Amino acid sequence: MNKISLASHYPIVDIQDNALFANNGNVVLCYQGLLPEIYSLSSTDFEDIHGAWFQAIKSLPSGTVVHKQDIYLKEKFTAESLPNTTFLEKATHHYFKDRTYITHRCFLFFTLTKNKALNNAKFINPFKKVNAKIPKLMDTAVHSFIGSINDSISFINNSRKMKFLPLDGKEIKQLTNAFFNGFNEGFDTDILLNKSNINIGENYFDCLAVNSELCFGENVYSSKTNEKFTSDDFVFHQGFIDGLGLTLNENHIVNQIIYLDDKQKWRKLLDKKIEELNKSSNFGSMNKVVLKKIQHIQNQINSDDSARVIRGHLNVMYWHKDVDRLEQIGSKIKTEFKELDITSYYPRGEERKNYILNSYCAFASNFSNEDLYVTDLKHALCLLINNTNYKSDDTGIIFNDREHNIPVLKDIWDEHKKRIKARNFAIFAPTGEGKSFLANNILRQYFESGVRIVIIDLGGSYTKFAKLYPDKYTILRYESGKNLGINPFYISTEADLTPERLEDLSVFLFELFASDHKVTKSQSVAIKKVLLLYYEKVRSCHSLDSFYNFIEQHKDNLLEQLKIKEEYFNIVNFLHIMSEYVGNGLYSFLFEVSEDQTFKIEDKRLIIFELDEVKDNKEILSVMLKLIKSAIQRTIWRNRAEKGIILFDEFAKQLKFDNVLESVEFYYQAIRKQNGAIGIILQSINQLPNNSTSASILENTQVIYSLNNEKGYNELVKRLNLSSHDLNQLKSIKNNLSGPRKYTEMFIKIGKESNIFRLEVPKEVYAAYLTDGKENEAIMAIYNETQNMEEAIKQFTSKI
Repeated sequence: MNKISLASHYPIVDIQDNALFANNGNVVLCYQGLLPEIYSLSSTDFEDIHGAWFQAIKSLPSGTVVHKQDIYLKEKFTAESLPNTTFLEKATHHYFKDRTYITHRCFLFFTLTKNKALNNAKFINPFKKVNAKIPKLMDTAVHSFIGSINDSISFINNSRKMKFLPLDGKEIKQLTNAFFNGFNEGFDTDILLNKSNINIGENYFDCLAVNSELCFGENVYSSKTNEKFTSDDFVFHQGFIDGLGLTLNENHIVNQIIYLDDKQKWRKLLDKKIEELNKSSNFGSMNKVVLKKIQHIQNQINSDDSARVIRGHLNVMYWHKDVDRLEQIGSKIKTEFKELDITSYYPRGEERKNYILNSYCAFASNFSNEDLYVTDLKHALCLLINNTNYKSDDTGIIFNDREHNIPVLKDIWDEHKKRIKARNFAIFAPTGEGKSFLANNILRQYFESGVRIVIIDLGGSYTKFAKLYPDKYTILRYESGKNLGINPFYISTEADLTPERLEDLSVFLFELFASDHKVTKSQSVAIKKVLLLYYEKVRSCHSLDSFYNFIEQHKDNLLEQLKIKEEYFNIVNFLHIMSEYVGNGLYSFLFEVSEDQTFKIEDKRLIIFELDEVKDNKEILSVMLKLIKSAIQRTIWRNRAEKGIILFDEFAKQLKFDNVLESVEFYYQAIRKQNGAIGIILQSINQLPNNSTSASILENTQVIYSLNNEKGYNELVKRLNLSSHDLNQLKSIKNNLSGPRKYTEMFIKIGKESNIFRLEVPKEVYAAYLTDGKENEAIMAIYNETQNMEEAIKQFTSKI
């Protein structure tokens, strides 16, 4: 047979659900695997996965063939998942579109064979039809087999590391057609089987295999050291044969086939082999080596009650349009095998044809003894690939994967709380490592997806990004001796005076005059009664000054009128403390309001409070944060269905004072009632005081970003209870700030999931995020001329 046309040699007789009935009498149950992300697994994770595979497969019926197939294809990134509306979205979409990367699909097949003994001749015609009525003839056996496989799949899925889902008929046919069509796209073709090569359409195919126990070196393991990321002070792990997976970076398929044989049959066979070799061991050193290896296998099997003897076959099929490139790809694969101390076998002619055709799921039972190694199941399961590409969520913030720098969407909002219960986030990085750049990237994408953003900034890092959206932002900047124009007491109509509003106002007042004390329910009720009376008696020009004067005027009979005990509301104490904020008081300027300015922020979706001038004044900063919170509650948080984010940048400067930390904690408590999140940016976690308030903030922060830190990550690990693999990931961070594709790497942990991501952006986005330096000055100079930030960025980037 030198030519195969799939149309005339179709291997499938019938498909029922995920069961494929093949023309050779086999029944194959077909699944697609969802595996963990590459680089996300520790050595313990690899051991756990290996254990799950063993428990799932060890008790399957004798005669079952298990076939795991990992298909890696070079493709171009379509960018269809990326938004493409705004200026920066279009730049990002265009920048990444058509970038080459490797896709990976994992399949798992369980075959109930017609030939239960699995004692095949050397070469079998896989397309030979045996009986077209297979589905009806095998009903009872098939049902029993399906029950066993369902139990096995349930066990794997319950491990929570992997998930295998049944393939439907359409997917099984697509996979079959793609396999026999040589993964050519846009046309159907025949398979040409020549002695020198196998040619399918535009592609030439070749194969390397592990087909004997003699191919293996001393040991195999569930994982090995990843040399690329491992350093002197930590070890980064990868799966034992991961070098044959994604990182090979070529079109190829890894086929791992396991024949589950009867244990006693193979014990007898091994005994017979040992007996023969003992007789001939004096006739050559090679016989002694083989004898030693087989005795080692026999000892393992005899000493382990849970051992299951199997025959196995591993092959790597690979292809290329250029037949000369096949040799180079083969050389790469041989090198990978060599590093694992495995001697690969290179089949030629009829053998190669046999290996490639029988790597189709329905034909995987066709291998003969000469094509299979004999070993224990635990040994064979070390040769599975257990991870895949980075997973992209349906929506989210764009980062880049670590393998190909392809955009990955990460849903760090988690609407349905599948991964996190609190969506608050923290960014940790020393000066100069790109904290503000990363924050700009996260907030800009949130903003463009409709989230309302409030930034409390002490550094002026977001002005440029804001100016890209002229009608949608406002900047309220504190200047020495002036107020922000926020009047917490302002109401436009009596309808504004809701129970929630009174509650917020009472909290605001207590923060000002009783911040050192825990507020009781009685005190809270008392102040709300006073507030209600104030709004009833004073009909206009409401302000702190007006409220203060009202209490002062009615101090003699106020408590009696409202039936409030003096211990619930100490008027003398109130007037004394609040005198600092009214009249000629030291901080009265903060509340001098001729007109409330919060209307400015009501319809804005990006609000920036720049408090740079106030960063060293404990009292003013504390009051400012309270005023800002008051404005946020009255405007942004009125609509609880609307998503909102509050970011505290240069947070360490705000944390120098205890009362500021407590003020921020109020935001964390209040955000729980809202559809929102709080973000903080710190140079080091040590800048967060080690007290109960900080512990509460960290407990409610479930999305962590860390950029490179040369001083190490020990405190971060300790305070956030990170795992040893989290630490290894952190230590493996490497930035690349030269060459055509510059990127920074960052550690991101979302709930319990963590990995290293990259941030690579087009030049337009880079320009929008710059916060200082000559480049930033050049962009701002163009903006000052044009008053159009998009135009300024275009002009600047056209010269790069």
